Amino acid sequence: MDRLCKNLAMPSVRSTSVHRVAVLVRHGVLPMELGLVHELFGAARSPAGEPLYEVRTCGLAPGPVRTNADFPILASHGLEALDWADTVLVPASREEDESLRAPLAGELGSVLTRIAPSVRLASICTGAFLLAAAGLLDGQRATTHWLSAGLFARTFPAVGVDPEVLYVDEGRVLTSAGEAAGIDLCLHMIRCDFGAAVAAEVARRTVVPPHREGGQAQYIPRPVVAALESSTGSARAWALGRLGEPLTLGELAARSSMSVRTFSRRFLAEAGMTPMQWLTRQRLDRARELLEETDRTVDRIAADAGFGTGASLRQHFHALLGVTPRAYRATFRGPARAERGSATRPGVGADFRSGEG
Repeated sequence: MDRLCKNLAMPSVRSTSVHRVAVLVRHGVLPMELGLVHELFGAARSPAGEPLYEVRTCGLAPGPVRTNADFPILASHGLEALDWADTVLVPASREEDESLRAPLAGELGSVLTRIAPSVRLASICTGAFLLAAAGLLDGQRATTHWLSAGLFARTFPAVGVDPEVLYVDEGRVLTSAGEAAGIDLCLHMIRCDFGAAVAAEVARRTVVPPHREGGQAQYIPRPVVAALESSTGSARAWALGRLGEPLTLGELAARSSMSVRTFSRRFLAEAGMTPMQWLTRQRLDRARELLEETDRTVDRIAADAGFGTGASLRQHFHALLGVTPRAYRATFRGPARAERGSATRPGVGADFRSGEG
């Protein structure tokens, strides 16, 4: 499985001050993509209710920008906003993207290639074409809308395109699929920047699912499931209320009145991962919330989230996030509070390799 937040290793991405996001719009921008960026980042608040992000819309120059609808938008800033930003996010352009080729010429190409390595880059939908044309995706995995993935792969052979996922996090550079996948990408970045609790609150405010994994399949046309076939959704809802209990594949299948084989096949088609992979991810999300919001020990959190032992939780944390539970808690709660939360018993919260954290 991919690590969930590769940019946890980028200290400059996550700051105690307001995180600055520049949204680069071009003629043909999709209003939905621009709006969702402002809505989601704008909804992120600290426990004291203070904004965690400042978002600025910029174009090649300040002024009106055509959309793919029957109205324009006004970009108040020019390319200088890219030098101001901690994150540069590129929505799609219906007018430009699929005609872009490398190397990207002109002022925009020059500005993009000069962006500091500490600045995070992200794209929604075919906005990945712009990042690829600027050479920013060479040698990396990326995704884009499945309808454009074939052209993308032919145009940018140095990029490893994955047409079946919602988003790809390569650390400094992130890419997402179609418009709605931009919601998943933004929530993922908020989660990596400020923690699972903040991202969950943003999701609640905007009435969207709090977490769809990047590896979940895009909605590419596939044979339609017969109308009489039931969903595995009831089993997922049942499991979410019992994450701390030992759950078996047989129990999950029984909740949907299916055989294990049928349930596993249906679950993979609906969720884009196996039932046990999904269950592990839900338990990991629960553990992250408990690390952020409580002073419980790592062993207690491991039991409450369904991992059984602290050693098991540390192993999963390290495999999926690349950090220890103790390091994660320090990142999202501050070192002093993290120490208080992990010092209840000696040895608890120890590191994955050294016995700490």
